[in-house]
Amino acid sequence: MKIAEPTVERLVQYIRFLQRCREADKKVISSQEIGDALGIKASQVRKDLSYFGEIGKRGVGYDVEKLYQHLNSIFAPPKTWKIAMIGIGNLGEALLGYKAFESEKFRIVALFDIDPDKVGRKIHDIPCYDVGMMPRVLNDEGVEVLIITTPSSAAQEVVDKATSSASIKGILNFAPTALAVPEHVILYNVDIFVELEKLLFYIKLKEESGKV
Repeated sequence: MKIAEPTVERLVQYIRFLQRCREADKKVISSQEIGDALGIKASQVRKDLSYFGEIGKRGVGYDVEKLYQHLNSIFAPPKTWKIAMIGIGNLGEALLGYKAFESEKFRIVALFDIDPDKVGRKIHDIPCYDVGMMPRVLNDEGVEVLIITTPSSAAQEVVDKATSSASIKGILNFAPTALAVPEHVILYNVDIFVELEKLLFYIKLKEESGKV
């Protein structure tokens, strides 16, 4: 089954929202409530969820626990993915402190940097190694996914070193630069500047459309 990327993104939002509903001990929820909370049309919510069969009942809504477990099982990996983060500057440390990084689906097992004040110690209880040790550590730990938070000038070099020496399957790139990766590696870029520009553009558009 081929599912469009925007649909996958919304499904992740549904899972996170349903988790909050579970924590609030909410038992039943409607597509309208989900849509209102996430800024998505209720019809789109129903369409997204229908990809995986009829889960809710018309006029009754969705059982929060059952829907959460159902969606979560779709995203459940066949194993716990082992991840390494390269570049532990301000952004890297901020991401490590983010609660969403506490998951049974993946585990960050190694950090890499060139700063002698960071190398050789644990950051958020994860060992930090010198970048020169990357080939050995990646293989020893069985790392398959990388998070890149280095300066743009260093990103391609560390990616080349990592993908040539370890069985890397995916890269999440926060460095503001385009990366070249082998065909077998899935690359996702997170460009905060582009997202900010998009936001400002839509704000400007909305303000202009409101002028008489």
